[in-house]
Amino acid sequence: MKRYKITVNGQSYDVTVEEQGGVPAGAPVPARVPAPAAAASAPAPAAPVTAAAAGAPGAVKAPMPGTVISFKVSQGQAVKRGDVLLILEAMKMENEIVAPADGSVKTLCVAAGASVKAGELLVELA
Repeated sequence: MKRYKITVNGQSYDVTVEEQGGVPAGAPVPARVPAPAAAASAPAPAAPVTAAAAGAPGAVKAPMPGTVISFKVSQGQAVKRGDVLLILEAMKMENEIVAPADGSVKTLCVAAGASVKAGELLVELA
């Protein structure tokens, strides 16, 4: 048993604490072994997501499942590499989907508000 004197809001208390398990009082404490460092200990800050084509040269596909919040381009509009095409909400985060290359918007393949799966075609560029 250990005795402690604790002060809470200016009031002093004498407390006796009894150990229920673990290391008995007076026994040597085993040394702590540090855990191996994780490859990525902290998540990287959110950055624009480049939806590179996996199929057709001008295909921009959803990099993750989510909901299309809004389009920032319209059909026929010229875009440059890195221009934001649309906002995709995934896990309560808004992700900017950007153009992987220069071109023009050929087709908007989904509607704003639509739920999409990973790999689903979002925009076709010409």
